[in-house]
Amino acid sequence: MDSNNWRPNQGNDPTMDTNDWRAQLPPGSRQRIVNKIMDTLKKHNPFFGPDGLQELRQIAIRFEEETFTTATSLPDYLRKISIKMLTMETKSQNTLANSRVGPSNKPIDQG
Repeated sequence: MDSNNWRPNQGNDPTMDTNDWRAQLPPGSRQRIVNKIMDTLKKHNPFFGPDGLQELRQIAIRFEEETFTTATSLPDYLRKISIKMLTMETKSQNTLANSRVGPSNKPIDQG
């Protein structure tokens, strides 16, 4: 038996409870979700260089961890993440639409 992979039960780790929905999440799912959050963040938030990209990654990881911890079920977890990503998309589209309108609230002449 390889004792290097042994980890003690932390007691407060929700994935250790076999009745908890978190234990049913397939391996790699959380990382794929973090990657999707990252894609959305990169599309809608300016970042500069590797430091900016690392900051966006930390935001994505923190958001996913908080959502994973507080969600009551898998559908709740996915719903919360989906709503946040949709909110980012909507705010970005509204910002873009507002930037195309001049001070008098008339569309800027594109021609």
